[in-house]
Amino acid sequence: MVGDGHRPAGKALRDAQDEAGVPPGIWRGRGLTAVGLTAGDEVSERQAELLLGEGRHPDADRIERERLQAGDDPAKARRATVLGRPIEHNRSPKTEKAKERRPWLGMDLVFRPPPTAHIAWALMGDEERRVLELCQDISVDKTLGWLGESVAQIRSGSGGKHRKPIRDGALIVAVFRHYESRAAESKPLLHDHAVVSIRARRPDAKGTWGNLSADTLLAHIVAADTLYLLFFMEEVSARLGWAWEPREVTPGRRPVMEIAGIDQRLIGWQSTRRQQIEEALFVLTAEYVEEHGHEPGERAAYGLACRAADRTRPPKRKEPRSLSELRERWRESAIAAFGADVIDRLAERARAAAAAVWARVRPVVDVVLAAVDVVAVVYVMRGTFKRHHLLAEARRYLSYVLRGQPHQPGLDEQIVQTVVDDYTRPVGRGRKMTADLHALYPRDTDDQAVLRPLIRKRTAPLYARARLAAGALSARVYELRRADRLDSRTGRKAGHALEQETDVAALEQTRATIEAVAKMAAKLQDGIRERAVARGPRPQPAPSAPAPSHTPPPGVQQTPGRTPTGGLT
Repeated sequence: MVGDGHRPAGKALRDAQDEAGVPPGIWRGRGLTAVGLTAGDEVSERQAELLLGEGRHPDADRIERERLQAGDDPAKARRATVLGRPIEHNRSPKTEKAKERRPWLGMDLVFRPPPTAHIAWALMGDEERRVLELCQDISVDKTLGWLGESVAQIRSGSGGKHRKPIRDGALIVAVFRHYESRAAESKPLLHDHAVVSIRARRPDAKGTWGNLSADTLLAHIVAADTLYLLFFMEEVSARLGWAWEPREVTPGRRPVMEIAGIDQRLIGWQSTRRQQIEEALFVLTAEYVEEHGHEPGERAAYGLACRAADRTRPPKRKEPRSLSELRERWRESAIAAFGADVIDRLAERARAAAAAVWARVRPVVDVVLAAVDVVAVVYVMRGTFKRHHLLAEARRYLSYVLRGQPHQPGLDEQIVQTVVDDYTRPVGRGRKMTADLHALYPRDTDDQAVLRPLIRKRTAPLYARARLAAGALSARVYELRRADRLDSRTGRKAGHALEQETDVAALEQTRATIEAVAKMAAKLQDGIRERAVARGPRPQPAPSAPAPSHTPPPGVQQTPGRTPTGGLT
């Protein structure tokens, strides 16, 4: 609430926030109406103490006072302000392992944009700064909405074994915005701490209160992170016209999406804290390889990064500075390091780079190719996986392919469903699955001679191996599609040739019939003339008499260009 710092006893919260250079927290979430709060209201010290510290209604003082005036005893009046189970339950001697259990009432989710967004926010004009802050607000709200609707569950029963969705996807969240990093020299780091209250309403008719399932939320943290970045990229591209491109931070590791056109040298200027972590991480990774004999996997690498961050975590600055003062100092520092021309033309170069990106990148998503890419990467990285792992990778795929263009709602779920239906098979318990290699590469079902060398290539980092496998499978999809197109074209040509052969044969037969009939007619005409000459001249009819009409027999046609002169032709 005061910039991750401490404030002296007796000092008002707002004064401490002013000295720390951070704005007051605000309430967000769809569950605010149930406790009489409004989105955008300032988080007061007493409200946070009651809801996030005691699990009670944020206006518990008024409720308790009214119940006492109505004649309730103090215990009953206090119980009326508690949302769900009182925290004293965990300290009861009747509770199993009471001394070891500490109640927790909130979860801190940190939303942080990519480094180039911090640079643009800190060094560009006030208009870009306000737009980027708006993009941050919208992205955080959308992600919290998804967590409440699709992820959050209420625990019930012994040990919380029963889970149900929360009522109306309504979370109660207190959001605190911070502006700078923990580097020795203050550097821009726009980020939000979203403290989610564990208290939520059950989906029953009474709307009683219960506790969120922590493990369910934590299992979907990566999926929420990728969704937040996808939303943030789309908002920035729509409002500022910028595009995004991948940047490889560590060779062989996942790339990160950055604003195209931002000078890469500024990332090093902004990420001095990251450089400290990377130096410590290099030492920890070397120790891990020496102990285990191989490179750390995705989960182990994340744990090492957390340890490196803790080892190099310095205290935040003590002297108070406003945001305007911070932005002025950051701009002076960047100009001194890279020159005024680089800093003054950041927005111009970002727009020019965006035009180049849109000219060469076609933001079209092929669901089949996306599904193949997603299942290949997740399979190589994890072996066995769950649906939320596929969902996180599908959102990474959309970020890379679309580069900030909006995605169709539900497209990520459609990609995941295609993976589950066509390219996976169940394994073990707990809804786990793995890749169905027979479906992915049916011509290679015996020993997977194509995929296994790529997957087991220990000299390459794990993500690099995943990209190799994804590339091989995508190439197979292209090959099959090309073969289908060629077969289709060959079939059409064969059918057309057959039709032409049939037409030619019929025409030849008709022409032969016509020639035979013509020869026969010529012979008959010659015979008639010979007999007429032998009998002598015949008397001619009177001129007024009509000439008799003759109908030729079936199959006999008149010779074109000749007019019959009487008789049978």
